[in-house]
Amino acid sequence: MKLTRVLVVLTLFNLGLTIFLLAQVYRVQATGPAISASDNVTPVLRGRELEIVDDQGKVRASIKIHAGDPVYKWPDGKVGYPETVMLRLIDPNGRPEVKMGASVEGGGLGLVGGTDSTQLTLKADGPDTSIKLQNKAGKQQMIKP
Repeated sequence: MKLTRVLVVLTLFNLGLTIFLLAQVYRVQATGPAISASDNVTPVLRGRELEIVDDQGKVRASIKIHAGDPVYKWPDGKVGYPETVMLRLIDPNGRPEVKMGASVEGGGLGLVGGTDSTQLTLKADGPDTSIKLQNKAGKQQMIKP
């Protein structure tokens, strides 16, 4: 009689544990990656920064918020820069080939060619806009409205 009670209690315990574990597996699948359009998808990915790495662990893309610095001195004499969010797309050698940034003062896009001196820069800085082109030899052309 006592053995039967122990077996019944143990069976009920196992049944309850199985139901609990199956409920946990269902929750994990509901927030995981979508296999088809009908699957549940987590609507938002939140964090302080995002890095995408390649098979060797090198960062190949990043989105990061850079803190402002009110005392930074620019080469043109301007002082300070605001908090900025920056997207970088990086080549296998670690060089940022594409940079896109935004702050309260405006936004910009920089594209780099085969060398660091080959550049295209689009800027909207406060009330001013510009396009800067530079080739490998260092020759520049600035376009402003």
